[in-house]
Amino acid sequence: MEGFIIALFVCLVLALISKYLSIPAIPFYILAGVVLGKAGLGFVQSDEISHFFSEMGLLFLLFFMGLELKVERMIADPNKLLVSGLIGLVVDMGIGFTAAYLLGFTLMEAFIIGTAFYITSTAIVITSLIENRKLMIKEADTIIWLEVFEDIVLIIIIALLSSGNKDLLLFLVKTVLALAIMYAVAHYGKEFLVSILERDDETPILFTFAAVLTTASVAIFVGIPESMMVIALGVALATTDPDAFEQHARPFKDVFLVMFFVFFGVTIDFASGTNLNTIAILCILAVISKFISGMLIGIAIHGSALSGLEIWANTISRGEFSIALAVLYGSAVVGTVIAALVIFTTLVGAFTAKYSTWMRRGIITHSRRKALMHRPHTSR
Repeated sequence: MEGFIIALFVCLVLALISKYLSIPAIPFYILAGVVLGKAGLGFVQSDEISHFFSEMGLLFLLFFMGLELKVERMIADPNKLLVSGLIGLVVDMGIGFTAAYLLGFTLMEAFIIGTAFYITSTAIVITSLIENRKLMIKEADTIIWLEVFEDIVLIIIIALLSSGNKDLLLFLVKTVLALAIMYAVAHYGKEFLVSILERDDETPILFTFAAVLTTASVAIFVGIPESMMVIALGVALATTDPDAFEQHARPFKDVFLVMFFVFFGVTIDFASGTNLNTIAILCILAVISKFISGMLIGIAIHGSALSGLEIWANTISRGEFSIALAVLYGSAVVGTVIAALVIFTTLVGAFTAKYSTWMRRGIITHSRRKALMHRPHTSR
């Protein structure tokens, strides 16, 4: 219990510092866990309490993911959604998977690392666009399309990985039946659900919390992965009043997710056989892969390499979903690699997102100077 209190206090301090510096807090939470855990000072150990808080953080993260998957975003401009999304999927996951496999990881480990390469941190990206006042730039819509497409792909990947070696037909039947029931409840009970959310007492908060935990418990009982069911719950409830559900679930997600990051860091052990050179190579490639995909998307959608630079600068950061994959399906070695990946790309991404406008101006100024230098002089 003492270790848990220490971790909570350290997180509070780090949250204040990261807010002051305008840097995402996720890498600091993970680093705090590494320093306090078995890889560092050994003050904090994983126990039943930390496991519960971490699991709650993961569940509410996945619930938010479902709430954010709004159909109107997908149908707004499907062609651009598909083009930009497929470029990112092929380039980022392709580079991540190939590099990991060539560096000695198994096919499954390489797939998890490749997925972590691909999935950007939605929370960091959207927050960065808001804080850096970039929601009105033309590339902002493309960046949001990428996040939506990544969410869809991630749900499919989680569904495939969750099925495992089970009877695939039985798994699909159970999943489809559960989805149908939740959608029917959300559709036909919409007025009742909205009336609960509009109350000004504790009922909306209790209802939201109970809905997530009950769904996870029912999923375990019927043999369906709770991760899939909680995402499905979010998707179903997004058809009612998603903003209200987000408002009531956010305090739980924010607190529990901090514990999730910290205790993920606590479990990291650099003595687990991970080669530091391998980690360094993958971290650098993670930045390069987003640069390549960003440039291709910028040229394909906006006809401009400068737009590609802006997209790259704002989509480097990996975060919560990459770590969720490591926790759900990764080995100890994969977890260590992904932790390093998240820390490195988040710090680099914070810098590039903040100074991308300066980078673009610098390139434009340099190009103009170069053009002037090569302009032929006319004699009078």
